[in-house]
Amino acid sequence: MSSNNGTDATMFAFYRYNPSMAGAVIFTGLFALTTIWHLWQLFRTRTWFFIPFTVGGIFEIIGYLGRGLSSHQTPNWTLGPYLLQTLFLLLAPALLAASIYMLLGRIILILRAESHAILKKKWLTKIFVTGDILSFFLQGAGGGIQSSGSLSSMKLGERIIIIGLFVQIFFFGFFIITAGAFDLKLKRYPIPRGMDPRIPWRKHLNVLYTTSFLIMIRSVYRLSEYLQGNDGYLLQHEIFLYMLDAVPIFLVMVVFNWFHPSEITPLLREGDYELQGEYGKDGVFVR
Repeated sequence: MSSNNGTDATMFAFYRYNPSMAGAVIFTGLFALTTIWHLWQLFRTRTWFFIPFTVGGIFEIIGYLGRGLSSHQTPNWTLGPYLLQTLFLLLAPALLAASIYMLLGRIILILRAESHAILKKKWLTKIFVTGDILSFFLQGAGGGIQSSGSLSSMKLGERIIIIGLFVQIFFFGFFIITAGAFDLKLKRYPIPRGMDPRIPWRKHLNVLYTTSFLIMIRSVYRLSEYLQGNDGYLLQHEIFLYMLDAVPIFLVMVVFNWFHPSEITPLLREGDYELQGEYGKDGVFVR
């Protein structure tokens, strides 16, 4: 196994380029800033279901620190920093996705529109979070197998990671369909709470769509990367990692900094919250 410059395309190489120290430092700093912001928001607003999301930000920081260590070792890379950046950058989006799954469940509960969802609340979170956990452990197991450092373990680890990425994309795609179906039914069959201006559910559902799309871009990129193999085109050009993984995931975290779900979760804690108003002849809700 080649652990250095990887000039022999038939052998496994940690990197097919010299990792950028500047890129690693920049994104370590960017993820540190947004994660610190999320930590402050988490404890200030007690939006505890966003703990996995915040931990995902910490994973991103560790991953890019690993890339920084690898760039410092060029061209004599060692297994530790390589696995650090591989594992933590692979697993972070699964943690982000877990909180996004729970956000949809809370939007449904706040609107009291479970009848409009294709999955009941008790199944919605369980199904998607279970799929997310399965994906998480498959990818983690693949990375763990690679830690032995042998060529055969590297190849086996890649295959298991590919399975984990397929699972992630399947469940995430089904989640997007579920959210879209719920949205479409609300448009066809409006409910009173859906028209209450005090419930900004539409804004947060749009945020959910945007961030889900960004995570899907990253997941498809990662799957393509592993399907091409260790000597594939994507793994020979570091720019793809930053443009199709680092940037989309950073944007996901910043979007949720700006449109934090704590804006709607207090409504969920207020079990006695009721509409106060009526509908005019045009169907528009008025106080």
